[in-house]
Amino acid sequence: MSTNQPIPATQTGGRGAPDARQLRTILTTVSIALMAVIASVTGLNVAQTHMAVEFAASQSTVLWIINIYTLALAALLLPLGALGDRLGRKPMLVAGLSVFGIATVVASLAPTAEVMLAARVASGIGAAMIMPITLAIITSTFPEEQRGKAIGVWTGIAGGGGILGMFLSALLVDVADWRWLFVLPAVLVLVALAMTLKLVPNSRETSAHRFDTVGALVSIIAVVGLIFVLQEGPERGWTAPETLISLTVGLIATIGFVAWELHRRDASMLDVRLFRERGLSGGSITLLVVFGVQAGIGVVLFPFFQAVLGWSGLLSTVAIMPMALAMMMASSLAPKLAAGIGARSTMIAGIALAGVGMALMALFVSVSGGYLSVLPGLLAMGVGMGLSMTPSTEAITASLPPEKQGVASALNDVTREFGTALGVALLGALVSAGYRNAIDDKLHGIPQGAADTAREGVANAVEVAGSTGPHAPDVLHAAQQSFVDGWQQAMWAGSVIMGALFIYIALRGPKNTPSAVADETDPAEAVAAG
Repeated sequence: MSTNQPIPATQTGGRGAPDARQLRTILTTVSIALMAVIASVTGLNVAQTHMAVEFAASQSTVLWIINIYTLALAALLLPLGALGDRLGRKPMLVAGLSVFGIATVVASLAPTAEVMLAARVASGIGAAMIMPITLAIITSTFPEEQRGKAIGVWTGIAGGGGILGMFLSALLVDVADWRWLFVLPAVLVLVALAMTLKLVPNSRETSAHRFDTVGALVSIIAVVGLIFVLQEGPERGWTAPETLISLTVGLIATIGFVAWELHRRDASMLDVRLFRERGLSGGSITLLVVFGVQAGIGVVLFPFFQAVLGWSGLLSTVAIMPMALAMMMASSLAPKLAAGIGARSTMIAGIALAGVGMALMALFVSVSGGYLSVLPGLLAMGVGMGLSMTPSTEAITASLPPEKQGVASALNDVTREFGTALGVALLGALVSAGYRNAIDDKLHGIPQGAADTAREGVANAVEVAGSTGPHAPDVLHAAQQSFVDGWQQAMWAGSVIMGALFIYIALRGPKNTPSAVADETDPAEAVAAG
């Protein structure tokens, strides 16, 4: 069954098809809403120590404040995306922005860690109502010849927006107070809400079948179980009872979800039979890997900048900006390239560039080379990821029918969240293992207590070096060089993964039929340029 057909907008309210100006304002509105959600994913990472002190909270509690937002977001994307298709995309977006905005204000004023946790859960629920709907509005509103470029703007914000949000967050923490981190999302939500109410048309789909409540509940259990494992496994241990129980529950629920959806067939929330199509399977796998690599790179880069090079959090964030900007520009250019050479060729080119970028960093990273030793690899990765994300997203949304665009968008987002969690867990574990293996042979003659602390991580080594007297330079050099060794191990592993993805997409990627080039007056281009 092929569903790669133009997706007509099912408008309600008696309006005709939007003109170019209206399309431009619609794209601007959903982009602002998406930026609010993405900025909140990474923003609190730069305020961990501040929250720990103010709330007198443990590191575990602080990590839960950060991670519970992502957990709630990922778990509810599919059910709420499907509800948005049925109830109306505009009402769902308005409701999501309202919930998200209120929760953001509560978080900014939270007096205790418990209140902050509750506010972050509510923020995740609101984000799960917003994120899939923003893409569904694009796919259900934009005509086919302009849809690719609009999706390019969306993917650029989804990919690079987190890094931009982290930069602004680091700036606010340095010059003001960590609670100001919530000002940007709150302002973006207010602007997006006002524009949505005034400018965004409503669209929804009718269905002859009842909502798949069982499938929705089982999908929530599956996602929570698997994401919990990826978030908590590195901290609690991969063989800890709670980790193994969560993994078992997640896998059983995943199998149950697939079986139930096959049983429901045309009445299912997500027709899993469509994964036989190259577009859906290839696009999903590509996004899983690309976002995993991007998130894993972040885990590696910040300790390198801060512990090895001695940079501040703000300067470290600025250093990642070239990759984010390259990614966003490449995302907006990818539709033109796909129109000329085809989606699969564009994806292959992007995957190859990203793999080359990781190999460049593995080859040239060094303590003495500093930032310039990794900059070429960062730029290549940014361009490569930008080129591969847009056609992958479009392949996913084009594979599901018009009445399932909220589900298609949610599937796209769930894949991104899984990739992010998987990348952090995998590449983070590889760096840590490489560091420990390398530093063991470099601590001879160091006092036992200091050596044990240095083995825990490069930041711990930098912290304890000052207490080792004449051994301090040796401890610092050993830790920095060992971290670079772990970096190289992780980057080579990432290159191998990208190589495997390259082969898969070359053989089983979306069909390589170039599409029509959009008009020069494409509203998506205007938003990307402005």
